[in-house]
Amino acid sequence: MLKGLAITPPVVGRIAIGRVVEKNGKRLPEKDDFFTITSQMQHASGWLLHPLNESLRKANTGKLRSIPVRMLFNDPDLNLRAEYSLFDRKTGRPVCVGNGETCRRVGDGGITSMGCPTPDGCAFGEAGGCKPYGRLNVTIGDEDELGSFIFRTTSFNSIRTLSARLQYFSAVSGGLLACLPLELKLRGKSTTQSFRTAIYYVDLGVRAASSLEEAIVQARELDTRRRAAGFDQAALDAAARAGFANGAFEDSPDERAAIAEEFYPEAGSDHQGTTQAATDSGTTSTSIPAPTTLRDKLERKAVLPGGAAA
Repeated sequence: MLKGLAITPPVVGRIAIGRVVEKNGKRLPEKDDFFTITSQMQHASGWLLHPLNESLRKANTGKLRSIPVRMLFNDPDLNLRAEYSLFDRKTGRPVCVGNGETCRRVGDGGITSMGCPTPDGCAFGEAGGCKPYGRLNVTIGDEDELGSFIFRTTSFNSIRTLSARLQYFSAVSGGLLACLPLELKLRGKSTTQSFRTAIYYVDLGVRAASSLEEAIVQARELDTRRRAAGFDQAALDAAARAGFANGAFEDSPDERAAIAEEFYPEAGSDHQGTTQAATDSGTTSTSIPAPTTLRDKLERKAVLPGGAAA
């Protein structure tokens, strides 16, 4: 195994609730009120749809707002990885990644470990647009049981809800999270911060045709069949855990530019003059004129009242 390279679940497609569109010569994130399942191929107008997108949309008789899924791993934290992340908006490279206690920050001398006070308590993170960034890997269908679809999000609502659901489903099923028949669901809400307009986030539940008790019975039956066939779920979880730990940053270099464009757009760059948390946003914050580079932002932060160094 190459050291320094995170070994992540094989991805065969993407799940999104928005897209990047071109407006007035700029490429900007735009939210949707439905799921889109894409392949990993792009053309000039965006990501190519995966065949599952149309088949599941027809089965839902309208907009795609639920997707039947299974988890790859029994460990909730392997299925959903969430961190505070700051990306360089110009290069798409990760600059700082932390968990609220410690972080890994890229500097002139390489990667340094230090304390992580969360974006609200970090001048470096606030100036650079640090925010929660989550990645959820799920399987859809039975064509490739180890090939996953990835859902990326910077939404507090989605990250918090998915994290809670995964922990709860793992607990009530006796640790059989990977065997439960589940579905991703799109939910809407409005808040004072969203100015009473609808915002959408992703939730996780048992499939519509099943109760929780029925889902647990099915999970136990599937676990029994897998064990009889020699399927070693514990070894799979261990392999995934070691793969994630093998690199400092999870996203591959060829993905970073697209991730930064979709989830870390330049402040004030959208058509409403506000900073949006990309395609799965829980909030929309008012934009203020800002310097164009991270260095400029940090220098500006330092001279404002209360602007202390990180």
